[in-house]
Amino acid sequence: MSAFKDKSVLVLGGSRGIGAAIVRRFVADGAKVAFTYAGSPEAAQLLATETGSTAFLTDSAERDAVIARVRDSGPLDVLVVNAGIAIFGDALEQDPDAVDRLFRINVHAPYHASVEAARKMPQGGRIIVIGSVNGDRMPLPGMASYALSKSALQGLARGLARDFGPRGITINIVQPGPIDTDANPEDGPMKDLMHSFMAIKRHGRSEEVAGMVAWLAGPEAGFVTGAMHTIDGAFGA
Repeated sequence: MSAFKDKSVLVLGGSRGIGAAIVRRFVADGAKVAFTYAGSPEAAQLLATETGSTAFLTDSAERDAVIARVRDSGPLDVLVVNAGIAIFGDALEQDPDAVDRLFRINVHAPYHASVEAARKMPQGGRIIVIGSVNGDRMPLPGMASYALSKSALQGLARGLARDFGPRGITINIVQPGPIDTDANPEDGPMKDLMHSFMAIKRHGRSEEVAGMVAWLAGPEAGFVTGAMHTIDGAFGA
């Protein structure tokens, strides 16, 4: 495959799960891929060795580190922001510092990375941020801060689409529902409850999300921007 031959791709948060599937997909399609990791150094090095991609230790909670990594990557054809965290529990009892860290990773980092990438991105570049169906629907208590952070990405995409559109740079949000990863395994304790909301009663696969990302990054999606793309088995329908 050579759909992205000679294209430069950076994936923020690429060592595991959805991020690793995105790295593998772009490498398989011929791109030169770099990705960041924070808490999974062994997984990152294994993935880099397997795919021939390059791994960089970067904490997405640190604004200046995120900006520097994007800047030092040179002109990017594709930026994918996948790094994200969730915290659970009663909003009245959650640690404010933990909530602020979630916002730095889930909201601040995508914004600053997107803006920095656009400074050098060539005409027709692509920015794709991994959000969540919980930006549209939150059927469970205890996840208000997470839902807020994923809803914020919708405004980010709509606004930056206006700013970057004259250069043909698109920005889109991919909103997965339950996906079978270490963080949300298909055989986990929430399986039956989550599947009860869904029309397709299974977890999605990381490769399915990566396929949507690859389409949005490709030539057929040049007129698609400022939009949310939900892949959730109708969890949020």
